[in-house]
Amino acid sequence: MDPGIVEKIQKRLDDLQIAERVAIPLAVESGSRAWGFPSPDSDYDCRFIYIRRSADYLSPWRKRDVIETPLDEIFDVNGWDLGKALQLLLKGNAVVIEWLTSPIDYRRDREFADAFLTLARETVDRERIAYHYLHLGERHRRAYFSDDKNVRRKKLFYALRPAAALRWLRLYPNERIAPMRFQELMAQCDPPAEVAAIVEALLVEKSRSSEMGTGPVDPVLAAFIDAEFASARNSLRPTERRIEREAIERAEAFFLAALRCHGPDGVM
Repeated sequence: MDPGIVEKIQKRLDDLQIAERVAIPLAVESGSRAWGFPSPDSDYDCRFIYIRRSADYLSPWRKRDVIETPLDEIFDVNGWDLGKALQLLLKGNAVVIEWLTSPIDYRRDREFADAFLTLARETVDRERIAYHYLHLGERHRRAYFSDDKNVRRKKLFYALRPAAALRWLRLYPNERIAPMRFQELMAQCDPPAEVAAIVEALLVEKSRSSEMGTGPVDPVLAAFIDAEFASARNSLRPTERRIEREAIERAEAFFLAALRCHGPDGVM
């Protein structure tokens, strides 16, 4: 992590708080750096959760629930309103969980983040989370290496990580939140030795090269990914059921407490 770039990200966050009249209790790295497989030229993917003033939530002219900043070769900085983050969490969007468990913080109000993570651990529907990873992984599988012959090698990770998360959820049926860092995720999901060796070689290659080139997918790795997707498809039940009322009530209570204790009212 380049200290100069981190300082610029902090400045962007400070400026956003003033310009948008929000509080930002959580801002983290969410891309390949946080997952543990950056390239030498990886950009900085800062994601944040913000809270608006009470009056903004009461207005009939609601403000957007995302804040986006201009994208360039180095910076990718944007965030979600806390309400949006809570709604997506209960729908099974694992992105919110990954932000909460990111190993790289730009700012973290510990009380806010710990309470949010506790809410996630106790209310999230693990089958919805599994569906998230299944749809994400299969989408990347189709988009980047559907024929297994001429594949941008660095894109393998974008199907491999969801496959590993699905395997982890299958092996730990009483858990809901898979490790964010890819190396830890792979170690805990105990892949076959041949798969582990292939993945380790890919990680080393990606850490040394901005472009890993193209080529065929190792059939052992492709079989591992496809087997995890197939297992998930065969075991998961449809998720059209409604979100439990208790989860909604707890999310609402957390939102109101966060607005009162961590929002910008009285500060800006």
